[in-house]
Amino acid sequence: MTEVKAPGAPNRDHDTENFPTASLILARPVRAKVMAFYRFVRTADDIADSPALPPEEKLARLDAMEAALKDPRTTLPEAARMHAESVGVEEARRMLSAFRQDARQARYQDWAALLDYCTRSADPVGRMLLRLHGSDGAEARRAADALCTALQILNHLQDLVPDRTQLDRVYVPLSWMALAGGEDAFFEPANPRRRAVLDAMLDRVEEQLDRAAALPRLLASRRLAIQSAMTIGLARRLLARLRAADPVRGRVALTKGDFLKELLRAPLLGDHDRELVAARVRAAGSSFAAGMATLSGERRRALWAVYAFCRAVDDIADGAMPEVEKRRFLAEWRGKLAAPDCALSRELFLARRGFDIPLAECEAMVAGMETDATEHLRLPDEAALDLYCRQVAGSVGAMSVRIFGAPEAEAWGLALGHTFQLTNILRDVDEDAARDRVYVPRTLLAAAGIPEGPARDIVNHPAFPAICEALAARAAEGFARAEAELPRHDARALHPARVMMFGYRRILEKLRARGFAGARPRARLSPREKLGMLAFALGWARA
Repeated sequence: MTEVKAPGAPNRDHDTENFPTASLILARPVRAKVMAFYRFVRTADDIADSPALPPEEKLARLDAMEAALKDPRTTLPEAARMHAESVGVEEARRMLSAFRQDARQARYQDWAALLDYCTRSADPVGRMLLRLHGSDGAEARRAADALCTALQILNHLQDLVPDRTQLDRVYVPLSWMALAGGEDAFFEPANPRRRAVLDAMLDRVEEQLDRAAALPRLLASRRLAIQSAMTIGLARRLLARLRAADPVRGRVALTKGDFLKELLRAPLLGDHDRELVAARVRAAGSSFAAGMATLSGERRRALWAVYAFCRAVDDIADGAMPEVEKRRFLAEWRGKLAAPDCALSRELFLARRGFDIPLAECEAMVAGMETDATEHLRLPDEAALDLYCRQVAGSVGAMSVRIFGAPEAEAWGLALGHTFQLTNILRDVDEDAARDRVYVPRTLLAAAGIPEGPARDIVNHPAFPAICEALAARAAEGFARAEAELPRHDARALHPARVMMFGYRRILEKLRARGFAGARPRARLSPREKLGMLAFALGWARA
């Protein structure tokens, strides 16, 4: 048997890990088992991460460690202790496969390859803890896997520079770094495109944490529930720090204060689904905020879920990731609609059930985002534009009127949603062109003599402003019709929609007053107009 030696001082011990491992929260007998497991995998990980060992030597030592796992009479101390404690042998073997991969593989092509690595390098830790605490059910395993995967990717992002410089490893997928100009460009400190790629990865990590959110309440052990709640809280704190700072420019880390705050919060077992979705809506700073604020109770909760869902799939479509990845994540959302597996999808399911929202409306939103996921977006004709507006905005209108308590106003909500989306398209002409998107149909462009070409050239063509003004006039007519038809419906119930219309109508007025030729600064509501919108929402002023 090959002698197994650690290649020097360990990179970390259990007291210096980013997240709790064998913490004092756990019962002493359990902690002894966890420490036995931890010491084995820590030794193996240090071998795989040693810059002094060649790959062949790493693999030989890791093979020897696996052989020790198969031999209860082994003299290898780390493995002997695991046998004595009857803990984690199968999970450790699975992790060894990831450590071998680290010895051979330094780059990952796509997100699926990275997740496959995480299922072996991180998820077994959660599985081991669940088994030790008698909570090895399918739902708990899924939540624990999501948490462990999230922790692993956060560690990778935190250690981007040392992993590359010391180990020549990069865990950001190659196809994602390509969007920032390739690996070398991605690591250039001044590269402005890196931020979007990091944010897209952090969005995926946040989705994993939302899947993990239910874990503390699925556990039979109060102690493990508290440790898992603390871990989730720390992960969310590190995620927020990585959003606010650039790990390529400097170390991003948790503080002792972070650990103390989450330790004090942990006995509450973390936020419930409702609280997580509400926090996401508040953080988004939506122009719909005033309209949502007019609702209360379950109606507000449902509208928050719908808004957060729309924002989540929109972030996928707009994210700095390859098109194939976007389509896979959107397909996952179709699965979530049928089988909720995270805080947001569970809240959306409750909203659908509570207000009789058709599944087809949620699927329509996903279909619209699949259109947006296209790398080179052009709509062929006005029928395609109408379909797109129906999917991404009409669906919101159809869902919203049900939540407001006026399901009979579905046609009104669909038409108003269409008008909102036309306004969005006109407001975001230049922003969309930067993503190579043009929503003005090709038939209208061709009729005006605008040839096919780069999006920037299309929106800067001398004939383009006239098309925009014609669409703006169409949107203005849509607002007028909505106002004229409102008396046919329950105006009181539709007050939130009227508040949203208040804001959108003023945006359209600003666009038409500014014009569509030359410079097109983004039209925004002024602070005074936002106050007026809030006053209308609260019933203190008229539209």
